[in-house]
Amino acid sequence: MLPSERRQFVYTHRTCVLGYARKKDGPAQSVVYYVPTDNGDLLVATMGARAKAKAVDRLGKVSILVLDEKWPMGYLQVYCNAVVDRDPEVVVDVMMAVAERMSGQPLGEDARPFVAAMAKEEGRVVLRCTPYETFATPPRHLHSNDQDEKVTHWLSGSVPWDATDPN
Repeated sequence: MLPSERRQFVYTHRTCVLGYARKKDGPAQSVVYYVPTDNGDLLVATMGARAKAKAVDRLGKVSILVLDEKWPMGYLQVYCNAVVDRDPEVVVDVMMAVAERMSGQPLGEDARPFVAAMAKEEGRVVLRCTPYETFATPPRHLHSNDQDEKVTHWLSGSVPWDATDPN
């Protein structure tokens, strides 16, 4: 997968597994919707009291495993620097964009006051994730037990987010 294809994969999908380090035990993971921005950030709305927001405040790093949502399951791992954005307007914008990504239909502006009230009541914030590196492995799938093509696996490597495609 070329660097430009990796970025396109992220921009054209909507769900991911957000990973972050916990104070103890293993890493935590949550399936969430995300919203890409024009400047390349990936935005995730969550409650400020949740562990995701606390971990971002504490460590400033997350991983985002973008899911393809079709079989065989493809994915792209994105490593990000992250900050918590508490701007109420940004929070409402992201929540409305997530509603659109979930339903496939824009949420009318008449819903904005209701979304704003819910965001305030739930103490919502936005995790602003800025990608710096990606890791991809193409999906492999066994279509039948007697298929001619062998299922193979290989190693992959990390690529900087802003890498250019080779000539």
